[in-house]
Amino acid sequence: MTSLALALTFVALILAGAMAGFFYAYSMSVMWALDAVDPKAAIASMQSINVVVRNAIFFPAFFGTPVVALIAAGLWWKQDAGQVALLLALAALVYLVGAFLITILANVPMNEALAIATIPTDAEAARTLWQTYSGPWTLWNHVRTLASFVTLLLIGWALYAAGQA
Repeated sequence: MTSLALALTFVALILAGAMAGFFYAYSMSVMWALDAVDPKAAIASMQSINVVVRNAIFFPAFFGTPVVALIAAGLWWKQDAGQVALLLALAALVYLVGAFLITILANVPMNEALAIATIPTDAEAARTLWQTYSGPWTLWNHVRTLASFVTLLLIGWALYAAGQA
């Protein structure tokens, strides 16, 4: 069972790393790039991104990170590796609250509102719409980024602790 627990912990690490990198890329490049172009283009681009991001590559990492971490935690717990189990459970909790819940409660509703918005023909109205969306969306994405990196750190720490046990 140790090899399964270890394998799942590595899978959790990879999934958390994928999500940390995904959110980081938005915070440190995608949103900056969209903020730098014409707001009409930014709105259209983000509407398109929000459609294509729902795919078979994104979903396993987004939904699987806490699930795999919790399954691994349970397996480590059964092997009396309490510290490893606790770190993995904490990683799952941090991700669930700081990335998953924020996505559901903040970013997705903003994405859905933007999806049904008609791109204004007036430049000032387009700028207002984009700025109203981009600022808060990016702020919440920073939270998701931080939570995902903390999740990654905790899973890495769990792997280190498993090696010490």
